Formats: sequence, C-alpha cells, structure tokens
Amino acid sequence: MPVVDRVPDVVFKTRVRDESVGGDNPFRWQDVTTQELFGGKRVVVFSLPGAFTPTCSSTHLPGYENKYDEIKALGVDEVICLSVNDAFVMFRWGQSLKVEKVFLLPDGNAEFTRKMGMLVEKDNLGFGLRSWRYSMVVNDGNIEKMFVEPGFEDNCPTDPFEASDVDTMLNYLKANKK
Repeated sequence: MPVVDRVPDVVFKTRVRDESVGGDNPFRWQDVTTQELFGGKRVVVFSLPGAFTPTCSSTHLPGYENKYDEIKALGVDEVICLSVNDAFVMFRWGQSLKVEKVFLLPDGNAEFTRKMGMLVEKDNLGFGLRSWRYSMVVNDGNIEKMFVEPGFEDNCPTDPFEASDVDTMLNYLKANKK
C-alpha cells in the first residue's frame, strides 16, 4: 500500500439536478475536479466498499451523517463519502438513507481510489474492484491524517471497521481543532 501525501488530481463524474432535461431523470453530468473539492478547504473523506452494502449502509455513512454538524464545528468545511460506484447508484443510496448533509462522491472508474493506492479486489464477494475502507482529513489537497482499516489485502475474508469510523475521526479532530 503506497504512502500518499496529497490527494491525486482526478475529475469525478457526478450528476446534478437540471430541470431543463425533463422526464423522470432530470439530471445532467457534472465534472468536479480534485481542486474544486479540496482546494483551500479542510475536508473529511471516508471511503467504503460500496453503496447499499451492510456495514456501509447501517453504520459507516449514517455515523458521519448523524455527527456531521459536530465534525463541521471542529474546523471542517465538508464531509465526503467516496465509493467506487457510479453517480446514479450513489444518488439512490443517499435517498434510501435520507442523507442530506454528507456529500456522496462517486468514483465510478476507481481512478481516485487507484491513485490513492486503496483499490482492492473483492471478487470473493462478487464486487470486483472496490475501495478499501479508510478515512482521512485533507487540508488544501494535502493529507493531514489518514485512518486505514487493518488487514489491507485483495479478497480480504473480513470487513474490518474499527479505524475509519466517525468516532475515531471525531477524536482526532477534537485533538487537532483548526
């Protein structure tokens, strides 16, 4: 697993509501760059294996959503959930969990995840290539602190969830308030 000091420069394919499109799916593609997301900001990012998966849906994302205001009060500009899923899946997942605060960032091509050195095979679960579970604080594009789940490996037989949770992040932010 490579050590990365800065978030990689990539273009994320997101989607935004656009009423001019019409129909049941009034959205258009919106490119968002790493610079737009992280430039001049202190951002908490947590990355997880997949939308609609058990731990991601029951604990990981809801934990950050529930404590979003507490995180923001500790000198954080934005909280981002990243997953190797497309924009449409991320949107529907957010709707299903009633996510209103955390920004759901699709890494559909896994470019960001690969360049972070966090891409793993999850063929044993039928997932293909996905992100390893981790969280980090990014300060103007520089990685200030990163929490990576133990056991990083392809086709890991378990799903560790002890280092990237919201409480670990909150403890770090409280000790390092900006």
